[in-house]
Order: sequence, then structure tokens, then C-alpha cells
Amino acid sequence: MQMELPVVDLSPYLALSGELVDSDQLSAQLSSLCAEVSRSLRETGALLIKDPRCSVQDNDRFIDMMERYFQCPDEFKRRQERPHLHYQVGVTPERVEVPRSLVDEEMQEKLKAMPKQYQPHTPVGPDLKWRYFWRIGPRPLNTRFQELNSEPVIPEGFPEWKETMDSWGYKMISAIEVVAEMAAIGFGLPKDAFTSLMKQGPHLLAPTGSDLQRYGQEGTVLAGYHYDLNFLTIHGRSRFPGLNIWLRNGQKVEVKVPTGCLLIQTGKQIEWLTGGDCIAGMHEVVCTNRTTDAIKLAQEQGRSLWRVSSTLFAHIASDAVLKPLGHFAESPLASKYPPLHAGERETDTTIKGMTGMTMG
Repeated sequence: MQMELPVVDLSPYLALSGELVDSDQLSAQLSSLCAEVSRSLRETGALLIKDPRCSVQDNDRFIDMMERYFQCPDEFKRRQERPHLHYQVGVTPERVEVPRSLVDEEMQEKLKAMPKQYQPHTPVGPDLKWRYFWRIGPRPLNTRFQELNSEPVIPEGFPEWKETMDSWGYKMISAIEVVAEMAAIGFGLPKDAFTSLMKQGPHLLAPTGSDLQRYGQEGTVLAGYHYDLNFLTIHGRSRFPGLNIWLRNGQKVEVKVPTGCLLIQTGKQIEWLTGGDCIAGMHEVVCTNRTTDAIKLAQEQGRSLWRVSSTLFAHIASDAVLKPLGHFAESPLASKYPPLHAGERETDTTIKGMTGMTMG
């Protein structure tokens, strides 16, 4: 099933962002826009946005560089591997990240109970995608969660690497911050309820690379069914489709990201902060017939057959306390979300060796 998610243009909010003090000052149009953001995150776990500060050219420049990197020989890429830091910086090779659906028996039982047409594809092993983790933004000088805040790794032969990664990463973080403000207003919280907790968070630009020359057969699972542990995840448009998401009602839909738009998905941290009013969105990346059509076109045009996703994971600061905020603390579900440091969930899961469960 395909679905057209609504596209929220951030321009009207950005035009007034410096003047907004609280939700009472919002016009009816902007209040409606904020309500649309929170509604889409709550009901679908996803949102499409258009941010005038993030251009198609910015996304293309980033993907061009990452295609060149992922096309490099494996032995070159492995020089940027940091397994002793639980792969939280540098490259993660294919077949390292383990999708939750492969190891979580409780989840497997739930999947079997789904209607056939909504069931995810069953991965046969660890994910077939490569990943690169590049931190975005300042980190705290003192933190209990040092491996989530490690120094970046720069591959040789890419003089433009830092500037390209930082430029695209900061633009996507800026877009997330605006959405976080709008979502907070839409949820009936103070404008900075989320953004104040994001300061010095371990935000990660985390592009993936999947070799469609090797793994481009219809039905191949590139990233198994999972949710993300961070706050919100944002992607630029990929040159190859294949992302499926699950709505709150259990329906599975294939996402189409229009040119010039960014896709946002909910992670576990926003579920925690809203006491389960908004839940972490389930998703997978699979080669579909639309993917194979895009592969044929790329071959005809002599383009790269690496599927790059320009993914960024926005996080709550590692040492900040996650707990239901404001009126969400009175929710009947609030007791399911006891206070804990944001970094606790990530390090606990990572150290158990389930690398694919850390971020997505």
C-alpha cells in the first residue's frame, strides 16, 4: 500500500520563529500547522516537511560524496571502523547491525499475528547495509556516556568530508529543532519542551549505503523491521525507494518522499517524553519493484548503484532525564515510562552487542 503523507512547509513558522514567545501568540494558521505536525507524528510515526534552508542541491552534494565513499574497496572503508567504541563513530560494515525482528522473540510472535499483507519481510541475517556515524554539534565536556560522544573519524582522500558532513548535518538538525518546537506546541507543551533537552545531544549524521549491484533483487531486506532509539530521525530523499513504515493502526505503507522534501520519523525517546501518546515508528528498507525500476534507470544513465540514505539521528542529551513531560505525566500509561537518563538505554543496548538496535 502506498500513502501520500501530508507535507508541512516550515516557511510560515520560520518567518515568525524569532518573535514567538508562546502558543497564545500563534495565528490560527500556525496553530493548525503545529497541530498537523503533532497529529502526523502521533498517528503515523512519520512526517514530510519542506524546509527552505535544506535544498535539493544540498542533499545531492551529500549523496554524491557518500556514493563515492561507499564505492571504495571494503579494505579501505574498514580503516574507519571503530568496534571498540561500539561503532558509535566511523563506519559500520554490512552484516554487523542486527535488526530487532531477528532476535526479539516477543516481537516475532506479534509479527506472526499481523494480517499477512501488513507483515514485514523476514530478514535472513544482519542488515546488508553499511553505515557511517558522524557526530553533529557540540558534545558535553563531562558526561557519563563517553562512547556516545567520541571524536569523529575522517577517511583519507576526501578533503571535502568534514565541511560536507557538517553542512548537511547542521541543516537537518535545524529542521528537526523547528519540528520539535512545532510538535511541542501541537502537543500542548511549552515551545522549548523538547529542544531544551536536545542541547549537546549525541546527534549523529548516519548515512547508510546498500550495494544494489549485489543486493538489488526484489524482496531483498536491506534493513530489517525495527524502530529507532533516538528522539527523531530525519532523512533526505534517497535516489532509490524501498522504505516501508507502519502506522499506529498497524497498516504497512510504502513511503514516497517528494523531491525537495525531508522525511521525519519518531524514535523511542519521543515515546518516552509523551508517555506513549506518540510511539516509536516501525520501519524497514526492502528492494521493491519500484527499487528495481530505479536500478534499471540508474544503469541506463551510468549512475551509482549504491542506495544512500542521508539519515540523521537527533537525540536527547545523554545525561538528560527521560520522563513524560507536562500533562503526559498524568497519562494512564505514564507509569510504563519511568525516569532514566537518555544515555542509559543506548549504552545498555549497544554493549549487549545488538548494534543494529542502537539507532536504527
